[in-house]
Amino acid sequence: MTESNAAISAKWDAVYRQVEISDYSPAEVLSENAFLLPQNGAALDLACGLGANARLLAAAGLAVFAWDISTVAVEKLQHDADNQGLAIQAKQCTIDKKSFSGYRFDVIVISRFLDRSLCDAIIDALNPGGLLFYQTYTREKVVERGPNNPDFLLAEGELLELFAELKPIYYREYGSIGDIELGLRNEAQFIGRK
Repeated sequence: MTESNAAISAKWDAVYRQVEISDYSPAEVLSENAFLLPQNGAALDLACGLGANARLLAAAGLAVFAWDISTVAVEKLQHDADNQGLAIQAKQCTIDKKSFSGYRFDVIVISRFLDRSLCDAIIDALNPGGLLFYQTYTREKVVERGPNNPDFLLAEGELLELFAELKPIYYREYGSIGDIELGLRNEAQFIGRK
């Protein structure tokens, strides 16, 4: 049995009540590759949480949309963006295929969120030449962090398969190879261009 949207929203509201905007940093796939961002255009931080990715995108000069199921997260993000003068439109919503209707983006960033049913809608929402930055948890765990439900964990190389329609610009997934004390573990990173 799946959780209702109200229950999921309440769960994340409780999480975001306990933390501050400053507790979060942008996803490494974005911060380490920010030099690939266009100089202007529209960007989406999907399942934005407190919007660390949104804030980086706005600071880079993009007009940013930030969507999340948590009302608490969206309100905190919008308040911070308004105070900082950042071009962010934060919106509380249940993210599904219909969410993308009428929107086109030059950049979409997704970190630590996985809903395979959205892949086609994400690709369709990218403008030609648009970039997708994606980083999320994998099934191969080196340390216990992140979800345990396989529905929310990537199989090895899965981001490359899910977004095969995009030209891969960057991919990283270390798994348990080499010194597991070094490098980003438990997560895969992908940048694709439409």
